[in-house]
Amino acid sequence: MKSTVSPFSPQKKNLSDPLRVQLAAAYRILAMLKMDDLTYTHLSVRHPGEEVYYIYPFGLLFEEVTASSLLRVSLDGQVIEGSESDYNRTGYVIHGSIYKNRPDVNAIFHLHTTAGVAVSAMNCGLLPLSQFSLHFYNRMAYHAYDSLALNTQRQGANMIKDLGQKKAMILQNHGTLTCGITLHEAFLYAYFLEQACKVQCTALAGGQKVFVPHKKVCEQAAQDLRDFEPDFGIRDWTALLRQLERTDPSYKD
Repeated sequence: MKSTVSPFSPQKKNLSDPLRVQLAAAYRILAMLKMDDLTYTHLSVRHPGEEVYYIYPFGLLFEEVTASSLLRVSLDGQVIEGSESDYNRTGYVIHGSIYKNRPDVNAIFHLHTTAGVAVSAMNCGLLPLSQFSLHFYNRMAYHAYDSLALNTQRQGANMIKDLGQKKAMILQNHGTLTCGITLHEAFLYAYFLEQACKVQCTALAGGQKVFVPHKKVCEQAAQDLRDFEPDFGIRDWTALLRQLERTDPSYKD
């Protein structure tokens, strides 16, 4: 399955699929927000019910991703459109395993931010210290570290078991993962989780006793925050698309 063609010279493809352009925008926006990690993390999207998904070719920086450079990959990890210089086994195990087992999920964001990895190493997990974190109150999954995700039968299956029906998961000693019915839902969960982790790291570093809202308030906030925007994430996503369009529209190429 490994390709010897450089991903830095993408083949010309049919760019009529708007999801391809949206995913390229997501990579650029994450780079703009400094939530990327060289070439090591990955975002993907698929059409509801389809057995294939789009993901970037291993080796590109997020800021380099364009619509034409994206790969089309089967749920079993076979590259069926596009080319890459290195076969992205860990990415395909993670994304393919989730899509196979969660028909409600159509977008996945996996990140290694400093704050996200720091909280993933905390025994307490994500604490309800901020409104950002209350999006995930009683809605966060945890997955124990088990080296690189290279084995679908063992590691992929364990990840699916731990994720359950939730849309956000902390990969302990590793990073974060968020899912969505739409790409903009997965994005906003990723953004809020990053902000929650930053607040937690900063608050705990202060050495002071922190306030934690009452459990009933936390649960009510979690429900209210989700109900506040029925199409979760669309408002912020379209605002960021406008910013990206002003600064560098080359992601659409």
